[in-house]
Amino acid sequence: MITDATSAASTSQAAAAMKQATGMNKDDFLKLFVTQLQNQDPLNPQDGTQFISQLAQLTQVEQAYNTNTNLQSLLSQGNNAGTLAAVSLIGKEVEAPGSQVELTSGSASAVNYNLARSATTVTVSILDANGKVVKTIDGGAQGIGNNSVSWDGTDNSGATLTPGAYSFSVSAKDATGNTVTSTGLVRGRVNGVDMSGTTPVLSVGSLKLNLTDVTSVTEGA
Repeated sequence: MITDATSAASTSQAAAAMKQATGMNKDDFLKLFVTQLQNQDPLNPQDGTQFISQLAQLTQVEQAYNTNTNLQSLLSQGNNAGTLAAVSLIGKEVEAPGSQVELTSGSASAVNYNLARSATTVTVSILDANGKVVKTIDGGAQGIGNNSVSWDGTDNSGATLTPGAYSFSVSAKDATGNTVTSTGLVRGRVNGVDMSGTTPVLSVGSLKLNLTDVTSVTEGA
């Protein structure tokens, strides 16, 4: 079976690593032990207790190497599973917490967020790469849960902005003027995956999302 072959390979790798580090593995010790027994003086036999103690210690060391090798194998399998999961998301719609919004040429962009409570006033601020507010949008009164406002891609003076990635912030208040907690959301279709880091990074247009941040996935239209 494949599992048996993988286990055997892991054990072999552990034994090789142990021999490289210590100069001897369990099999080498047994050969030495048998040779010494064959060549001992019958009238003055060797004390087998010390040999058995040394063999037990060597076995414990080898088991430690086996455990370490198996753990490395499990980590590798986990990374491969994460990679496959990331690649399988290409072409699908995902959602994740975040304060990014993509502006594409010739179309309005939806700025998505979640409100912890109903709000009587919602103001969304669009920021450029330098953190400067370039557009302020009045969202009016909105209910609890997921909400959004449309951004036409212009700044506060009405000029069309350059397509690309922007960030946003949401300010929401209730009827008594108390702040309503808001959470920005990123939604879009995955069109690529970067696997060069420790965690796969999804490309959603010009936006980047860590695979571990994704909270929902739906089939692309």
